Amino acid sequence: MNADPFGTEALRTATLGAWRSSPTRFREDANAEEDLVLGGYRDRWFVELAQNAADAAGRAGVPGVLRVSIVDGELRVANNGEPLHPGGVAALASLRASGKRGNGTAGRFGVGFAAVLPVSLEPRVVSTSGGVRFSAARTREEVSAEPALRDELAHRRGAVPVLRLVWPTPVDEPGPPAGFATEVRLPLPPGAASTELLAQATEQAADVLLAFPALHCVELPAASWRRDDLGGGFVLLRDGQAGTVTRWRLVRRHGELPAELLLAAEEQHRPEWSVCWAVAVDDAGAPRPAREDVLHAPTPTDERLSLPARLLATLPVEPSRRRVRPGGAAGFVLGEAARSYPELVVAMPPRHRSALVPAGGFPLSGVDATLRDAVVAALRTARWLPAAAGGELAPALACVLDVPSPELARLLADLVPGLLAAELSEPAHTAALATLGVRRLDLAGVVEAVSGVDRPPGWWRELYAALAPAADAASSARDELAALPVPLVDGRTVTGPRTTLVLDSAVHGIAGLRVVHPEAVHPLLVRLGAQQAGARALLESPELRDAVERSMDDAESGVDTMPLAGAVLRLVREAGSAPPWLGALALPAAGGEFRRADELVLPDGALRGVLVADGPVGVLRSDIADLVADRDALRAIGVLDGFAVVDEEYPAGPDHDLADEERWWASLAEPPQRLLAVRDLDLVDDRQWRSALRLLDADPVTARALHARPSYTGWWLARFASLGGRRPRYWRLPSAVRLAGLYDEAPVDLDERLLAAAGVRSALDVQDAVDAADLLARLADPDRDVPAALAAQAHAALVAAALARRFRLDDVAPPASVRAVTGQVVPAAGEPGRPVLVLDRPWLAAIVEPHCLVAGGDPATLAQLLDLAVASDDLSATVVSAGREVEWSRLPEVAAACEALGRPVPGGRFVRHDELRVRTPQGSGHSAPYWVDEHGTVH
Repeated sequence: MNADPFGTEALRTATLGAWRSSPTRFREDANAEEDLVLGGYRDRWFVELAQNAADAAGRAGVPGVLRVSIVDGELRVANNGEPLHPGGVAALASLRASGKRGNGTAGRFGVGFAAVLPVSLEPRVVSTSGGVRFSAARTREEVSAEPALRDELAHRRGAVPVLRLVWPTPVDEPGPPAGFATEVRLPLPPGAASTELLAQATEQAADVLLAFPALHCVELPAASWRRDDLGGGFVLLRDGQAGTVTRWRLVRRHGELPAELLLAAEEQHRPEWSVCWAVAVDDAGAPRPAREDVLHAPTPTDERLSLPARLLATLPVEPSRRRVRPGGAAGFVLGEAARSYPELVVAMPPRHRSALVPAGGFPLSGVDATLRDAVVAALRTARWLPAAAGGELAPALACVLDVPSPELARLLADLVPGLLAAELSEPAHTAALATLGVRRLDLAGVVEAVSGVDRPPGWWRELYAALAPAADAASSARDELAALPVPLVDGRTVTGPRTTLVLDSAVHGIAGLRVVHPEAVHPLLVRLGAQQAGARALLESPELRDAVERSMDDAESGVDTMPLAGAVLRLVREAGSAPPWLGALALPAAGGEFRRADELVLPDGALRGVLVADGPVGVLRSDIADLVADRDALRAIGVLDGFAVVDEEYPAGPDHDLADEERWWASLAEPPQRLLAVRDLDLVDDRQWRSALRLLDADPVTARALHARPSYTGWWLARFASLGGRRPRYWRLPSAVRLAGLYDEAPVDLDERLLAAAGVRSALDVQDAVDAADLLARLADPDRDVPAALAAQAHAALVAAALARRFRLDDVAPPASVRAVTGQVVPAAGEPGRPVLVLDRPWLAAIVEPHCLVAGGDPATLAQLLDLAVASDDLSATVVSAGREVEWSRLPEVAAACEALGRPVPGGRFVRHDELRVRTPQGSGHSAPYWVDEHGTVH
């Protein structure tokens, strides 16, 4: 056997000669190899040797097998295929001078073998054709023997380029294992972690099988991995260690680069390019998208990618093999990769295709940004999205429903151009379609799409059924569907369910009603505002209201309104209630004319007997009462049987057409929260109030209005009703005997509670100027026997009402006579020299005649009301008797009184007289029980 079959001696001689003639060349080779070892080829020994194995198998046309083992302290990597040849050895021993040209191999520049140096500095390659070895130690010996290189070696501290000098392996070196053509043998330094090296190979085994199609099997000590091409773009990777099988779907493209893009000399011989997209799929073919990967060119680079599929492409890379080399060739290949990506997407089941749309977010690298933008652009114009009408659509021309409804998509397929299949409306596809700019068709868009469409009523019902789930899913859905077209029974199609009626009543024939076609009826219409047209809904329809409010004009114009009246009464009977505006319904009166329902009384109604005969309330014609068996229906629409009631929460003002309503509102301190008031009280015959009050009290509704607080009804009755020819507030209750001197007992035999509610007095209560003037007149009436105490209470009640501003003092004329503290009536002007005064200081009563004094309440206010002076303005006196000072606390009767009252005994002193005498400026003297002098001293 030839001891040096690959001519290694000539290679060494040439290299040493080059170094010897130019030590700088030695330094350059050493630095270049060091850059490769420390940079691009660190941790890449397995990938690079796998690539070489794939190239050898490809050239030999056999399924590639790669075996990794640890033998006698060496890491050994064996492969089958083409054995080692001189060109390959030359490439191994050169720097960036590959022997692979134009033969479809994966390697490029012949530098990948440098990846073994981090593992071993004494690598050997044995093949069936011979073997070579490299050695850092022998290279160092050779270099140190060259005087011209010693300085460089010293500067490098003995570090040499290992792969530049090559030797043949010993003749007795065993060949590769049986069945293999070549084996790389890497002696491991002492302490080397062989388990870590095997772990690296284990981790990368599946990736290299995917990256290199010529490689079919990877064997390691603990397990093996196998690649099976199934055809149709499917590949199986069997993990012998984990016992799992991974299915991949691949899409490949290849071609030659345009000549103008081949800049490097080496590229001129290798113009081929290829791209391969790969994505893991399950047994059903659904993709398992990658979350993050790196670009494979075709071995892994440091270019991070965020695409869901792996890209393996023959891209030009920098010498480090870590980064893509920018330029026209890279752009061309990336462009071809993007253009081929839709083919991978189309290969997926339609419902899973969107999973391969690149996700949003920041790109992970410059290449990622370029590739992702190009892929998205290619996907936007390719036809791959399943359409609702069948076939496939490009995203740029597509729209997707907001509602994931197959039925809705089917109904709209021929109405909405570019509508996608309903399954793409599901949330799982939302982000992908947004990335592609697919327009979303919301509910408002659906309404717009079906507006103006001519379809049979049954089609509309199907549409409503399809939209129903969406209408309940979001609060805004009903607003978006507000303009949904609705077919009517009369052949029209109207906009919006809110104006339509869904009939479930036997009542028909009310003009203007928008009745939904029965074949189109669906519960969604009611949820969107269509009125379920039973009796109650029909009663609330605006069309019926228009007809009712127009009925008086129609009746006076000769239009027959009785069918409308009959329909309304039947609806009220079915509904059991009626809206207040039904009072405007035209009904015939007994006199032959038509009147509003709320201006009529039932022929036998209890109210008829208490109303004035010539009032505005007419009597309902008797035959109309026979239209309904239940007279409650007539009462419900406003026909009077008893008194009618106005009931309103939070009324805004006096706008209820009640008698004297504005005056009542003016009497209130604040608006009522509820107005519950009996109407038509002003139409009662004054001779019938006894019966009218009993009628009010007998009906629970009017009774509540009568006893409400504040009560308009009670307020009005007290001022305008008639009992015994006078207003109720001019009488007193039989039980209010303490008022007997001022008010007479009510002359009717009614319950006191009813009398009190109607305004008959139970106490001294002054509500307004009328009350005040009446009470002053009663006090001035000499025929009334008014006790002094009651007179004082009456004066106090008048003063309290004035201070509470229930009336203004200017609105009440001062009386000509007043009631003195003695209870007698005296002229307000008094007698000559003896004016009538309002007592404001109690001790002054000792120096004036009692019949000249008036008292009760605040003296100043009472004096202004009666147009009198206060006593202190006209009277004064001086203490003229002698006395002695005494402490209050020394009087037993004072202490006892304070104890009884629960009050403290006053401090200080007072002056005690055996007889207290005072004298007026006029010289008259008077005895007094007590006095307070001008200094405030108590006597």
